[in-house]
Amino acid sequence: MAATSLTTTQGIVALAAAAVALVALALCVVLLVNQRRMRRAQRFVLGDQGPQDLVAHAARIEDAFEALRLYVDDVALRLDDRLTAVEAALHGTIAHRALVRYDAYNELSGQQSVSIALLDDARSGIVLSCIHHRDQARVYAKQVVDGQGELELSPEEAEAVRVALVTPGQAPAASAAEQSA
Repeated sequence: MAATSLTTTQGIVALAAAAVALVALALCVVLLVNQRRMRRAQRFVLGDQGPQDLVAHAARIEDAFEALRLYVDDVALRLDDRLTAVEAALHGTIAHRALVRYDAYNELSGQQSVSIALLDDARSGIVLSCIHHRDQARVYAKQVVDGQGELELSPEEAEAVRVALVTPGQAPAASAAEQSA
């Protein structure tokens, strides 16, 4: 009777219901696996701060970005202030320099005498000259303001100032030693 009961209408309906139940059970397992994957992904995105919705999470991230933007703006402003202060401090530093060697006494001892120009961006600074002779050496210092010596500059000192102020890329004219030769 058990074998014949499956061939009756009631048995066929029971088998169909069992098949539908197995398919539904398989779908439930698939949905459970997919839900676990989704929750794992949500935990990765949202963190371990407990249950919350995506809108609250997005609002929290937006607040964090706004705080970060304000911090970056503040740092940029402070860097601008520091850069302005450094540029002001650098304005008075040596920006142009040149060294001219020459033989002050037209001896055959070589070009032992030198004139050194040390100037800032305003073309002001000093010219140091060291005149070497066989048994002595003398050092002179003259102030330069706007490219001109406060005291009259020797030809070698004027050459040092001129060479120091030559813009990059221009070839300087012959030095005082080359002119006297």
